[in-house]
Amino acid sequence: MARALTMQRTVVTPGERARFLERARMLQAHYHRANCQYWIFEDAEVGGAFLEFAEAADESMLAAAQAAAPDAVGVDPTRLYREVEI
Repeated sequence: MARALTMQRTVVTPGERARFLERARMLQAHYHRANCQYWIFEDAEVGGAFLEFAEAADESMLAAAQAAAPDAVGVDPTRLYREVEI
């Protein structure tokens, strides 16, 4: 199976930033334990506008990690992307 990726755009206010980053650290640790990857990127022009990514070796691994995520609010599992061989 091809690698799988989900992504979500999240915007936080300056007052929510510390809590968001703590949540991101928690999710990163969770995905790492599930043999997946989790990254966040912040828009260079718009502070507080983030893209969150979760990636795994295949869809089933990613789905299992997302189902077991400790935070109900996270990367949108309905936005699934499969790696395309080129």
